[in-house]
Amino acid sequence: MPTFDFIKSSYSGAEQTQECVEVARNVPTIVAIRDSKHPTGPALHVTPATWLTFTTNL
Repeated sequence: MPTFDFIKSSYSGAEQTQECVEVARNVPTIVAIRDSKHPTGPALHVTPATWLTFTTNL
């Protein structure tokens, strides 16, 4: 399993009580998404193409 370097989304609030999403794009074939309030919880893994489609249609 690759090691993911998560960063908090710029759309997330600064406070821990708000909804926060972290994204890791350091692995070329996988984009990992997780809830920053549960960093040891599950992460959603998608392809870079899927992530690009999602982020361009926000």
